[in-house]
Amino acid sequence: MFIGLYFVTTFIIIPPLAQLCGREKIKNGKPTNYMSVILNRNYVKPELNVILSKLESLASYENANIHYLDANFPFLDGFPLLPHLSHNDGKKLDISLVYESPSGKLSDKQKSVSGYGVFEGPKEGEPDQIATCKKEGYFQYDYSKYLTFGEINEDLRFSEMGTKLLVEVLLKFDNMEKIFIEPHLKSRLGLTNSKIRYHGCGAVRHDDHIHIQVK
Repeated sequence: MFIGLYFVTTFIIIPPLAQLCGREKIKNGKPTNYMSVILNRNYVKPELNVILSKLESLASYENANIHYLDANFPFLDGFPLLPHLSHNDGKKLDISLVYESPSGKLSDKQKSVSGYGVFEGPKEGEPDQIATCKKEGYFQYDYSKYLTFGEINEDLRFSEMGTKLLVEVLLKFDNMEKIFIEPHLKSRLGLTNSKIRYHGCGAVRHDDHIHIQVK
């Protein structure tokens, strides 16, 4: 009974209603975890789907698959996708960082079951916004460490080359408005574009994923 109702609601009722609200399911890329799909947290404005489609086909990105995390609910602008307060209009999407094998080969795998919570923290000499925010009392800043649902693939390492390529390709789209990534990773990767912003201490740290936002 429940499964049948869920199926009808998710696959028959919600999609056309979402279209009336100017949103559609993500069509390209792979979900890092299927809870985003099961809970209908995988809806975006059509222009984000266009970006994902073109992103996957760009040879400059070495054919690495794009892994997406939370997007938005199917409808209701202004209704937040908790715990992501800003994911409320179909224009935002979280994308996984890129990882590589010990030999340096780009990998499709992730470091946690959820895709969140395994951080690529600041190295000595890099900006440490995490310490700053926690010192200022923003205790929630690294709470996503409790949302990994299990750490996996311990042999993988953060791919500076792959992640930088991903961000640089995203910046090529004229309607890309903002990209959030932790300041120490922005510094480490040599990213200087003004579209790469700091999200503020009131959010959570962004050295386990990238947040993108279209106009």
